[in-house]
Amino acid sequence: MFVHCLGVAAGGGYPQWNCACAGCRRARAKPEVASTHAGIAVSGNGERWFLLNATPDVHHQVAADSSLHPGPEIRRTPVAGVLLTDAEFDHSIGLLMLREESTLTVYGTAPVLEALSTWFPVRDLLSDYASLTWSRVELGAPLDLDDRLRVTAFLTGSKPPRYVGRSRHSAGGDLPSPWEVGFRLEDTMTGGTVVYAPTLPRWDEHFAGQVASADCVFLDGTFWTDDEMACRGAGSRTGRSMGHMPVSGADGSARALAALPARRKIYTHINNTNPILDEESRERQWLTSLGIEVGRAGLEVEV
Repeated sequence: MFVHCLGVAAGGGYPQWNCACAGCRRARAKPEVASTHAGIAVSGNGERWFLLNATPDVHHQVAADSSLHPGPEIRRTPVAGVLLTDAEFDHSIGLLMLREESTLTVYGTAPVLEALSTWFPVRDLLSDYASLTWSRVELGAPLDLDDRLRVTAFLTGSKPPRYVGRSRHSAGGDLPSPWEVGFRLEDTMTGGTVVYAPTLPRWDEHFAGQVASADCVFLDGTFWTDDEMACRGAGSRTGRSMGHMPVSGADGSARALAALPARRKIYTHINNTNPILDEESRERQWLTSLGIEVGRAGLEVEV
């Protein structure tokens, strides 16, 4: 299985257009450290590729990765589909860029597909532009994308996008609605496994079971601390209120991630205020000492 990292920035990108935090100023001064929005491309055989999330930068991300380039026919693309971890704008706006008579399959949970039909009606908007197939995924039900690439969705959180509203937090009484999922990707020939979870509100026993035997883990690294936005003067909301557990601290994800047997442990979906985007920061050096990487566009993993 081949995995290509297309970008690692959380919503807003890096730099964010209206932000003058230290990280964004640095990214403007040194464009080589800037990043497009978080997403990966995965393939079992290196010929047919699936995008995990369709970011606002998807056209630039495809252009930057030669494996995703169209050809040899004029309108033939190796991109076969998109797997959505949620219905957030930074993970779904890119579907509007993937029109132009494309024939992709878009995979998502029931509430995610409903959101893209009702509150953010991408499905209707694209109906005259592309022949997209919308395929519902069920939690815990393995789905074969091709003859060697298998994917299984698992619940990470039940927070809907803000444009949907809290009234849609759950469907069916007390049961959490699968608004946010991670994907466990398996190469059925090599046995290699990759977990992609760009949104993780808590590291519970369920999640621990998903990553216990993974060869590579791409994990939510949005905020260094829960109060990062307030400390940086960038807002008042906490990381956990937005569905993201912090990286650092006794209740953070870093030490649990470091303890995993996975060969590669990679943070993704990183907010522009997070100091780990700076290679020279103490925070970044600490992660490196734990054997944890910070993702970047162009990073490739084979399992």
